[in-house]
Amino acid sequence: MRPPTTPAGSAPLCQVDLTDAQASGLLDTVNDATELSESAASNDPDQGLAAVRALRALADRLEAVQVRNAREQGWSWQAIADVLQVSRQAVHQKHSRD
Repeated sequence: MRPPTTPAGSAPLCQVDLTDAQASGLLDTVNDATELSESAASNDPDQGLAAVRALRALADRLEAVQVRNAREQGWSWQAIADVLQVSRQAVHQKHSRD
């Protein structure tokens, strides 16, 4: 069996099947989170506050992913709200469009 051909400079097609895009993105996020947590401890307010802003954005993305995951597994809005310690209405309003 011949390997698939690809345009010059691109990854072999079989590599696409071996690399999970979600896992790759998660690893990038973990590395970013490590760097952000180090920046958040900085004595430089500009760097520290920028890290706080970025960590908030990361937390929002992670919440959206996990709420979607919970809903796909049959969790109710109330069960999700209980874990997040917010009202059912708040979590539904924020994530029902996802």
